[in-house]
Amino acid sequence: MKPFAESCEQNKQVILDVISPLLRNAQSVLEIGSGTGQHAIFFAAAMAHLIWHTSERQDAIAGIQMWLDEYDANPQNPNNIRPPLILDVMQQNWPSINVDAVFTANTLHIMHWDEVQRLFEQLPDMLNEQGCFLVYGPFNYNGQYTSNSNRQFNQWLKNRDPLSGIRELDDLKTLAEQHSLYLKEDYAMPANNRILFWQKK
Repeated sequence: MKPFAESCEQNKQVILDVISPLLRNAQSVLEIGSGTGQHAIFFAAAMAHLIWHTSERQDAIAGIQMWLDEYDANPQNPNNIRPPLILDVMQQNWPSINVDAVFTANTLHIMHWDEVQRLFEQLPDMLNEQGCFLVYGPFNYNGQYTSNSNRQFNQWLKNRDPLSGIRELDDLKTLAEQHSLYLKEDYAMPANNRILFWQKK
């Protein structure tokens, strides 16, 4: 049975509405932390001009491949999703790939801070000139939660893994700028989430 995440079904359209114009001139995207693969097939079908690369840790690859097999079996879908790459952000050697954009959803609050740092460190080598990094998820501003539900969610994250947690936007901006990535836009999303649009300079 294919893996399934209800949250992907709930947020895929609103995410697409924001990222589609931002990726209009892009030709290739790497999704980091593709999870079940649901986002990948939805976005790839809607943006046929893109080559969409999925990636995940080893234990999630088989599930993503199930979704990709189903996608490829439909002749109406464009042939624009590549086989999933095995990627743990802390692995020594990242895949040798260059793309116009990197996308990730609901990952930075799951990662430990050293993993977030490692991700930003690797981005400049993967992004083509003026490439962009699109991040969906909850974030804190000026040390404050944007909602009580985010506060409760963060406590749930900490109970599960004390090194995880909702990230502070200013900390991410500082980290990004150390690697020549600058925040261009910050989009409000439903359910107290955001999409952060970073560009390489």
